[in-house]
Amino acid sequence: MNEEGELLPQPETADIDLVKVLHALGDPTRMHLFRVYASGEQYDCSSERLGLDHLHKSTVSHHMRILREAGIASTRAVGRHRYVRLRRADLDARFPGLVESLLNSPEP
Repeated sequence: MNEEGELLPQPETADIDLVKVLHALGDPTRMHLFRVYASGEQYDCSSERLGLDHLHKSTVSHHMRILREAGIASTRAVGRHRYVRLRRADLDARFPGLVESLLNSPEP
């Protein structure tokens, strides 16, 4: 796990908006990414590693950006690579029980 690089812009914990979070997770692809990121690991933009090999890399990047802008995930840029991880602690602090509820919901 590489901790170097630049953290891309994201909302502060206090500014994470529930409507934006739920809107972002209303998309099945982003909900899939949310579940993958919930493992606690840091992921790169690899469509194959994320189980999205049917999508173009730019489409996966778009979904990652939506999750970051909603405050769901953080993205660290290291050279040409992007590493993403769920902001679980921030989401739990802002909306206690939300992450767990979403993870326990049935998959579509």
